[in-house]
Amino acid sequence: MNSFAESFERALSLILGADPMLLSIVGRSLAVSASACAIGCELGLVLGAWLGVARFRGRGTLITLLNTSLAIPSVVVGLVVYLLLSRSGPLGFLGWLFSFPAMVVAQALLVLPVCTALTRQVVEDAERANGEQLQSLGAGGLLRSLLLAFDERYALLTVLLACFGRAISEVGAVMIVGGNIDGFTRVMTTAIALETSKGDLPLALALGIVLLGVVLALNALIAGVARWRGARTERLGVLQGAAG
Repeated sequence: MNSFAESFERALSLILGADPMLLSIVGRSLAVSASACAIGCELGLVLGAWLGVARFRGRGTLITLLNTSLAIPSVVVGLVVYLLLSRSGPLGFLGWLFSFPAMVVAQALLVLPVCTALTRQVVEDAERANGEQLQSLGAGGLLRSLLLAFDERYALLTVLLACFGRAISEVGAVMIVGGNIDGFTRVMTTAIALETSKGDLPLALALGIVLLGVVLALNALIAGVARWRGARTERLGVLQGAAG
């Protein structure tokens, strides 16, 4: 118990003292996850919005495969990216293995199916509610998907926050493709695993506290957006009822 108390006290001192190594790891982790989300969510929002409106043969199979991809272990994604970026792989000429871009690619591939699947569900629900009205006004499939996605932008904001939480808490893929190199590819999750195995509990605890703080902040933002959206919808309903 005393050992834990001492480690916790030292962890807090690292955080409050803005330890340079701690800040470097946290900054790199945030940069990797933000870059991965920018890439993965940009593609996922477009694909998900289109898939929520489009109707074609094999769509059900595609959605099943998309939902199945949500359960793919991150280490498998890391292995695939490793094979692609290895010296003998098709993308080996890029020289990205064990680098910042490799971790971004791995996390983007993890975020992409999550963003696509959640966006598809949001837009498809909106299509059931308002799709016929937009179609009667002459809106084609692509235009409807864009309009519905914009109309559900606050719900999609929670999707983006959830994707960022998925990315920043990932460890397996970035460990494989990044190599956990000190000062270059070490992020919060891989550093926690390494420092715990080394017995350096204060740094591991400090990083764990920061990571929990980031995840807690994301969940608070998601809950806040959901409450604000619900209150906004309720106010609009009251105003429309009064106008009617």
